[in-house]
Amino acid sequence: MTVKNENLDKDKLLEQFLRIGLDERTARNTVANNKVTANLNAVIHEAGVLEGCDKAVGNLLYTVATKYPTNALVHRPILLKYVTSNKIKMPAQLEAAFSFFSAAGQEDIKLNEFEDKCGVGVEVSVEEIEKTVNEVFEEHKNEILEQRYRTNVGDLFGQVRKKHPWADPKIVKQYIDSKLFELLGERTAADNEKIVKKKKEKPAKVDDKPVAIVSVEQPPSEEDLNPYLIFPRPEDNYKVHTEVFFSNGTILRCCNTKELLEKHLKATGGRVLTRFPPEPNGYLHIGHAKVVSAVLLYAFCLFFNCCLQSLTRNFPLFVIIIMIYQAMFVDFGLAKERGGGCYLRYDDTNPEAEKKEYIDHIEEIVKWMGWEPFKITYTSDYFQDLYELAVELIRRGHAYVDHQTPDEIKEYREKKMNSPWRDRPVAESLKLFDEMKQGLIEEGKATLRMKQDMQSDNFNMYDLIAYRIKFTPHPHAGDKWCIYPSYDYAHCTVDSLENITHSLCTLEFETRRASYYWLLHALDLYQPYVWEYSRLNVSNNVLSKRKLNRLVTEKWVDGWDDPRLLTLAGLRRRGVTSTAINAFVRGMGITRSDCSLIQFNRLEYHIREELNKTAARAMVVLQPLKVVITNLENGSILDLDAKKWPEAQADEASAFYKVPFSNIVYIEQSDFRLKDSKDYYGLAPGKSVLLRYAYPIKCTDVILADDKETVLEIRAEYDASKKSKPKGVLHWVAQPSPGVNPLNVEVRLFDKLFLSENPAELDNWLADLNPHSKVVIPSAYAVPELRNAVVGDTFQFERLGYFAVDKDSTPEKLVFNRTVTLRDSYKSSK
Repeated sequence: MTVKNENLDKDKLLEQFLRIGLDERTARNTVANNKVTANLNAVIHEAGVLEGCDKAVGNLLYTVATKYPTNALVHRPILLKYVTSNKIKMPAQLEAAFSFFSAAGQEDIKLNEFEDKCGVGVEVSVEEIEKTVNEVFEEHKNEILEQRYRTNVGDLFGQVRKKHPWADPKIVKQYIDSKLFELLGERTAADNEKIVKKKKEKPAKVDDKPVAIVSVEQPPSEEDLNPYLIFPRPEDNYKVHTEVFFSNGTILRCCNTKELLEKHLKATGGRVLTRFPPEPNGYLHIGHAKVVSAVLLYAFCLFFNCCLQSLTRNFPLFVIIIMIYQAMFVDFGLAKERGGGCYLRYDDTNPEAEKKEYIDHIEEIVKWMGWEPFKITYTSDYFQDLYELAVELIRRGHAYVDHQTPDEIKEYREKKMNSPWRDRPVAESLKLFDEMKQGLIEEGKATLRMKQDMQSDNFNMYDLIAYRIKFTPHPHAGDKWCIYPSYDYAHCTVDSLENITHSLCTLEFETRRASYYWLLHALDLYQPYVWEYSRLNVSNNVLSKRKLNRLVTEKWVDGWDDPRLLTLAGLRRRGVTSTAINAFVRGMGITRSDCSLIQFNRLEYHIREELNKTAARAMVVLQPLKVVITNLENGSILDLDAKKWPEAQADEASAFYKVPFSNIVYIEQSDFRLKDSKDYYGLAPGKSVLLRYAYPIKCTDVILADDKETVLEIRAEYDASKKSKPKGVLHWVAQPSPGVNPLNVEVRLFDKLFLSENPAELDNWLADLNPHSKVVIPSAYAVPELRNAVVGDTFQFERLGYFAVDKDSTPEKLVFNRTVTLRDSYKSSK
């Protein structure tokens, strides 16, 4: 039934658009675009052309509907009168009108100035047009004769219009075409030939040393270099933020008045103020370890900035996924870039789920990410202000006390039905709301709801709840209150009270704009600039809270801080740095292009770039194979220098560490073969390799197991003179003293959690789990240098990858998590 009604409405709109002279294709495209349809429908009603109009007028009305400046909608009826009366009849006049009204904004205008700017009443005669065309042709005659019909007619047209901006463009074009024919005659075959562009000659080859870097790429745009350029200045926050279309046909155009904006700018000094508003209903670590993630990309906004409270209740913060960081990046980053400040505001409107320990941990994470809050505040700081504003909302007839149960509210919303108590007298709602505040009404027996639009096409306008009763003391506000504001009521009002200039969240919350601005408008409060950006999807992982919950509760992974998960806890535990995250997020930019799937190895690229600079080098053998050096005396230990950093200079003592070299060393099992080949650079019978930082060794014998295939031990001789120069270079670990094994460590190798790029699209997504996403090596051998490593330390294990010390480490045994491999599989598109 609903579909039929929608189709009927669309058919009526299509007929209406055709009546004003739009061609059928344009009319159908317009009906398919809800926003343009609403604007054009409003313009037709304002212009009073419901029965139709001339095609030329209709086309101008369509331009008004699509291009009119939203900051000056109050003046649109004036422009429409000029259009329908043919006082404004050309696109050039319309563009001039747009510029005039945009500059005027909401301010009063003078009609004589408007008419002067738009050429109202100016008539350019045919004789004047002909004379000017002749003058332009005479000035450029030689060029026209040389270029003939390849002459840029647009330039000629522009020069005529420069002298006569209000000339009829059709007449101007006719005279230019006529003059061209008069001067050049009929087109020739040569005039119609395409010009063949000459290829640039390649420079002669030279034998000089080639240039180190050759780039043919376009230079990065300003937005690439500074993604915050897309955001307006605080003083420009006078334009219409959004249009709220009510079911009765009226339109609410929300914007700041001149007085409100001036008051705001006076309070802020014109500075940018943003806010990062997490809910303190969980913590970012497990047990006693501070294990919080690092790759916080797109959703402290998703779960904190803009989330419904119902989405995050009783859900620990340490599960927040990779998307979370972008809100920090956007909120704190924008404020820093503009020399402003970012509030760290705790959205503590649910006393049942909030604890001091969560608050402390959030602050630690913000600082770990490198951000410094301008001020730390709580929504509960404003409980009195919010209550008084709620009372005012009732007085103005925009809120009422409702006695429906949650199930009844849900049912009525689904059926788009008004509550039975929606139209109760204002005085009665004020009395009941006061009783709610005093604790005289039982919990669950009443709520305060905003009186919005239950028949709206936007479900976020279905009389949202502003206050509910909870007989629970508040961790921050104490036991003063037994009614608490909802997110929908508190979020926008506190944004306004704190004079936030830019309120930012993800695209799925764009539908909440209407209720956000409706409430601020209803209370005559300053309105921040709201902007929604796209959320990020990362390949080979899942980011939804429901799916993450299943992975953990059904024990497909080892808890919320499993390093394979894109959670705060997991990624920091894996060894990802905050610096790498910043680079990754900046590389993503801040866009409204939704549904992008970012390859996981793009993140890995930034991690490698950072760890390559900061992680000290060390040698670890994962699958040890014993090598006995027969020409080195048993018990002889040589202390050799190994580099912590590749570019270490010989005189930098701190850039080296000592490694023991003895007659028993261990190499990787994969670095030995019984059969050699030309493309193999490891060790084989009769072949030599170089032990990194040590000596060349040559395999002289192989000890096999009874199956004649399993290699138990290798015998080799070393070249103390280092005269031999083998191609292969192997990492290794030696016995530190006779009969004592090297340092034994556990190493955990992590790979992508899912086999498919987008497992979330699969019906049986759990079946797509990568069975080799975690491989545990319980007895790897490490150089003695690692003995004193502590939780969080990062290293590059040569030839193996980057690793971080895990919280499961004990004094008896260290545990290392592989952060990322050495192979750089991501190539930047820039």
